[in-house]
Amino acid sequence: MSDYTEIIRLLNQQGWAVSDTVVSEQWQADLLAQAQQWWDAGQFSGGEIGRSDTDARQPAIRGDSICWVQPDAKIVEHPFFTWMTRFRQVLNQDYGMGLRSQEFHFARYDQGAGYKKHIDQHRGTDHRKVSIVLYLNPGWDARNGGELCLYDPYAPDVEIQRFSPLAGRLAIFVSGVLPHQVLPAHAPRWSLTGWLRTDTIAGVPE
Repeated sequence: MSDYTEIIRLLNQQGWAVSDTVVSEQWQADLLAQAQQWWDAGQFSGGEIGRSDTDARQPAIRGDSICWVQPDAKIVEHPFFTWMTRFRQVLNQDYGMGLRSQEFHFARYDQGAGYKKHIDQHRGTDHRKVSIVLYLNPGWDARNGGELCLYDPYAPDVEIQRFSPLAGRLAIFVSGVLPHQVLPAHAPRWSLTGWLRTDTIAGVPE
C-alpha cells in the first residue's frame, strides 16, 4: 500500500477521500474470503440503528447484515489492519486527533437492500472521527447500483459525490460531518467498514 499523503491532503481539503490504488488485489481477496467464511458459518447478524432498544433493527432504514471483527480474530494480523493502525498514528502525530482505537465489521447487503441517509455517530456520542469503507466486490457491474452517496454537510439534500462499490475502492471520510447513504444494489454487496475513534475499545490496544 502507498503512503498516506494524498488521502490526508484530500481529507483536509474536502472532508473525504477515495482511492482505487491503495489496497492490493491480494488483500482484497484475503478479506473477502474471510467475510464469506464467516457468512457461511452464520456469524453475520442484522445491522442495528443506534444503541437503544427502540433504535435496534430497522431493515427499511438499514438493510445490511454485519459481522464485527473481534480484537482476538486472526484476521486482525492482516496487513490491511496494520496499515490502518499506522494511518491512525500518523493522524495523531501530525494533526493531534487523539485517535485511541479502531473498530471494523464486514457488511453484506442482499439484493435490493440499502442504508438511508445518516451520519456515523450514535446519539449523544462523538467518539467516531474517521469512517473507513473498503469495497470487496470483484467484477462489480456499475449497473448493479449500490453506490455510496455523500451529501453537503451544510445542505444535506445536495449530493456532492457518488461512488460505485468497486473491488479495492477505499473511501475515507469525516464521521460526524458528512451525511451519506448506500443506494440499493441489484446484487449482493460486500464491504469492510470501520471507524477510527477517540475512545478505547475493550481488548483493542491503543
